[in-house]
Amino acid sequence: MSARPVRAFAVALLAALLGALLPATAAQAGTVQGGRLDWGIKSSFQSYVTGPVAKGAFQLKSGAATVGGSLFRFHSAAGSYDPDSGAFEASYAGGVTFQGHQKSDGVFELDMTVSRPTVKISGGKGVLYADVSSKAKDTGAVTSRSQVPFATLGLGGVNMKGGGSPIALSNVAATLTEEGAQAFAGYYAAGAQLDPVSFSADVKTAPAAEPSPTVSAPAGTPQAQGSFADAAVDWGVRRTFREYVTGSVGQGKWTLAEGAQDGGALFRFPQGKGAYDGAKGTLDAAFAGSVRFTGTHMDLTLGKVVVKVENGKGVLSADVTTGGQTKNAVALVEFDAKGMKTEGGLATLAEAPAVLTEGGSQAFNSMYKAGTEMDPVSLAVALDATAKLPALPDLGSTASPPPASPAPLPARNAAEESSNTGLYAALAAAVLVLAGGAGFLVVRKRRTEVAAAAAAAAAESGEASADAPR
Repeated sequence: MSARPVRAFAVALLAALLGALLPATAAQAGTVQGGRLDWGIKSSFQSYVTGPVAKGAFQLKSGAATVGGSLFRFHSAAGSYDPDSGAFEASYAGGVTFQGHQKSDGVFELDMTVSRPTVKISGGKGVLYADVSSKAKDTGAVTSRSQVPFATLGLGGVNMKGGGSPIALSNVAATLTEEGAQAFAGYYAAGAQLDPVSFSADVKTAPAAEPSPTVSAPAGTPQAQGSFADAAVDWGVRRTFREYVTGSVGQGKWTLAEGAQDGGALFRFPQGKGAYDGAKGTLDAAFAGSVRFTGTHMDLTLGKVVVKVENGKGVLSADVTTGGQTKNAVALVEFDAKGMKTEGGLATLAEAPAVLTEGGSQAFNSMYKAGTEMDPVSLAVALDATAKLPALPDLGSTASPPPASPAPLPARNAAEESSNTGLYAALAAAVLVLAGGAGFLVVRKRRTEVAAAAAAAAAESGEASADAPR
């Protein structure tokens, strides 16, 4: 059957399905608050950056995480949705920096950061925007632009009207725009296919307005000396360690207890108690919560976390339990605390670089050497009862779907694939609206090529073995 009759049939079927499924009464317009966006940006670029030529790596920022084989997870969606028109806008927090081709002076010739991806859909068309800072491939000139229209989204005729909450779209095709190509520092031309985008968002309708008193801290609040109202420390341990634990080798998991919270790419240890001196820049605080990693030949618990800061340096310690035996107050990582600052009633330190100590190396059974870069440490100290600690990443109410393993489609040429991609997406969306009724969902496939390529490159260089985390 030719593409045109198939497409005509699909559009008719889609219209019929949507007409039957959408509610007769329009849903109430609301605010997008909470949700996630999973996107690999471009898998081949990831493979190039981490491969034997560029010999680089990527770093996650502002609570971004990794998920699956090659996806970055952005979080805390914020925006709006109008079910009458189908207009949707959601901005997601987090970022990722790619660096490679390091010169003898330590400068990276390849240096690009993509952050705050924003999805805007209106009139059946969609665009993905992002903040991009990049170094030009040929000249080395650095440019930073906010909310670049980075990619067009192939919605395939999906009708966004009348949706409920949460709204979810998966495996949406993304094509690099002209402005996106410029922001990509010349590595790809406009029209290049980027990795598909999957996103979800919770839609909250506005409640009736009620007057509420606002309590503000008095101006000129003095820096705290001594005890404080509350505090939290955020630390993800190490990204590749988490991936190892839950991967095919570790086959394990982590369990949080005693009040610890999971922020996706980090763990929060709350209810800090102790002393802080803003003038001297010192902190001595103990925190609640524990995290236990279990898996193949692994049982490691970190609890009773303590953080001490003095003279611009910080140390994070914890009780370490392995093999049924506990070592108390083991100094795990040292971190740079010179960036700690006090504003009003809140003292903060954001994503301070951290390295493993000798005691930390022993805690991880010498899996990593002392001096190994670990996940950054973030601190927040509420100096009075009116100050609020920063919120954890909000991934929304949509549970992570299990990876799909659909049967392979029959082989077809590039022209057929290009003309029919949106068609299949639209059909899948319609069928899943039938099943769920709350949003739009198209199941994506897990991709593992990048992880395999990175592991192979590391194995060739002797930096890591196939059964050890990196």
